Amino acid sequence: MFIVRNTGQQPDGLEVKLRRRTPSLVAKAADQVDWFCLGDPEAARRAGQDVVQLHDGWYADDTGGGVTIFGPYWEIRDTPFSVREAAPDPPTATQPSEAGEIVNVRKAVFGA
Repeated sequence: MFIVRNTGQQPDGLEVKLRRRTPSLVAKAADQVDWFCLGDPEAARRAGQDVVQLHDGWYADDTGGGVTIFGPYWEIRDTPFSVREAAPDPPTATQPSEAGEIVNVRKAVFGA
Protein backbone atom coordinates (compact mmCIF):
# COMPACT_ATOMS: atom_id res chain seq x y z
CA MET A 1 0.00 0.00 0.00
CA PHE A 2 1.16 3.52 -0.74
CA ILE A 3 -0.23 7.06 -0.84
CA VAL A 4 -0.89 9.15 -3.92
CA ARG A 5 -0.94 12.80 -2.85
CA ASN A 6 -2.69 15.34 -5.07
CA THR A 7 -5.29 18.11 -5.09
CA GLY A 8 -8.30 15.80 -5.00
CA GLN A 9 -8.55 13.83 -8.26
CA GLN A 10 -8.94 10.10 -7.59
CA PRO A 11 -5.93 8.32 -9.14
CA ASP A 12 -6.64 6.27 -12.29
CA GLY A 13 -5.64 2.62 -12.54
CA LEU A 14 -5.19 2.10 -8.80
CA GLU A 15 -7.40 0.48 -6.19
CA VAL A 16 -8.21 3.21 -3.64
CA LYS A 17 -8.85 1.93 -0.12
CA LEU A 18 -9.16 5.21 1.82
CA ARG A 19 -8.77 8.96 1.43
CA ARG A 20 -7.96 11.74 3.86
CA ARG A 21 -6.88 15.37 3.82
CA THR A 22 -3.11 15.55 3.73
CA PRO A 23 -1.81 16.44 7.21
CA SER A 24 -0.78 20.11 7.31
CA LEU A 25 2.69 19.14 8.55
CA VAL A 26 3.53 17.58 5.16
CA ALA A 27 1.05 19.28 2.80
CA LYS A 28 2.46 21.48 0.04
CA ALA A 29 -0.93 23.16 -0.44
CA ALA A 30 -4.08 23.61 1.65
CA ASP A 31 -6.29 21.44 -0.57
CA GLN A 32 -4.17 18.29 -0.82
CA VAL A 33 -5.66 14.80 -0.46
CA ASP A 34 -3.95 11.50 0.38
CA TRP A 35 -5.29 8.44 -1.44
CA PHE A 36 -4.29 5.10 0.14
CA CYS A 37 -3.83 2.84 -2.87
CA LEU A 38 -2.99 -0.68 -3.95
CA GLY A 39 -1.25 -1.20 -7.25
CA ASP A 40 2.10 -0.43 -8.80
CA PRO A 41 3.71 2.62 -7.15
CA GLU A 42 6.40 2.84 -9.84
CA ALA A 43 3.77 2.99 -12.59
CA ALA A 44 2.00 5.75 -10.64
CA ARG A 45 5.29 7.68 -10.37
CA ARG A 46 5.91 7.28 -14.11
CA ALA A 47 2.39 8.63 -14.70
CA GLY A 48 3.38 11.80 -12.83
CA GLN A 49 1.70 11.05 -9.50
CA ASP A 50 3.23 12.18 -6.19
CA VAL A 51 3.76 8.78 -4.51
CA VAL A 52 4.53 8.43 -0.79
CA GLN A 53 5.79 5.03 0.37
CA LEU A 54 4.27 3.79 3.64
CA HIS A 55 6.12 2.11 6.49
CA ASP A 56 4.92 0.21 9.56
CA GLY A 57 2.60 2.39 11.59
CA TRP A 58 -0.77 4.07 11.99
CA TYR A 59 -2.07 6.62 9.46
CA ALA A 60 -5.18 8.37 10.81
CA ASP A 61 -7.99 9.47 8.50
CA ASP A 62 -10.32 12.44 9.00
CA THR A 63 -13.06 10.52 10.85
CA GLY A 64 -11.32 8.67 13.70
CA GLY A 65 -10.25 5.62 11.72
CA GLY A 66 -7.31 5.08 9.44
CA VAL A 67 -4.85 2.60 8.01
CA THR A 68 -2.44 0.43 9.92
CA ILE A 69 0.56 -1.11 8.19
CA PHE A 70 2.67 -3.92 9.59
CA GLY A 71 5.10 -5.54 7.19
CA PRO A 72 3.26 -6.63 4.05
CA TYR A 73 -0.11 -6.46 5.84
CA TRP A 74 -2.53 -3.55 6.00
CA GLU A 75 -5.86 -2.93 7.68
CA ILE A 76 -8.49 -0.27 7.05
CA ARG A 77 -10.08 0.68 10.38
CA ASP A 78 -13.23 2.62 11.24
CA THR A 79 -11.77 3.24 14.70
CA PRO A 80 -8.35 2.30 16.08
CA PHE A 81 -9.95 -0.95 17.33
CA SER A 82 -12.45 -1.98 14.61
CA VAL A 83 -11.15 -3.46 11.37
CA ARG A 84 -13.31 -2.83 8.30
CA GLU A 85 -11.03 -4.50 5.74
CA ALA A 86 -7.70 -6.30 5.86
CA ALA A 87 -5.09 -7.51 3.41
CA PRO A 88 -5.75 -11.08 2.33
CA ASP A 89 -3.70 -13.77 4.01
CA PRO A 90 -0.60 -14.65 2.01
CA PRO A 91 -0.26 -18.16 0.63
CA THR A 92 0.73 -20.71 3.26
CA ALA A 93 4.48 -21.00 3.69
CA THR A 94 6.07 -23.92 1.93
CA GLN A 95 8.60 -24.47 4.73
CA PRO A 96 7.11 -26.13 7.83
CA SER A 97 8.40 -25.16 11.23
CA GLU A 98 10.81 -27.43 13.09
CA ALA A 99 7.85 -29.03 14.85
CA GLY A 100 6.43 -29.95 11.43
CA GLU A 101 3.48 -27.56 11.53
CA ILE A 102 2.81 -24.40 9.58
CA VAL A 103 1.76 -21.44 11.71
CA ASN A 104 0.15 -18.23 10.49
CA VAL A 105 1.50 -15.96 13.22
CA ARG A 106 -0.76 -13.00 12.42
CA LYS A 107 -3.87 -15.18 12.63
CA ALA A 108 -2.62 -16.94 15.77
CA VAL A 109 -1.87 -13.67 17.59
CA PHE A 110 -4.55 -11.32 16.26
CA GLY A 111 -7.26 -13.78 15.15
CA ALA A 112 -7.61 -12.01 11.82
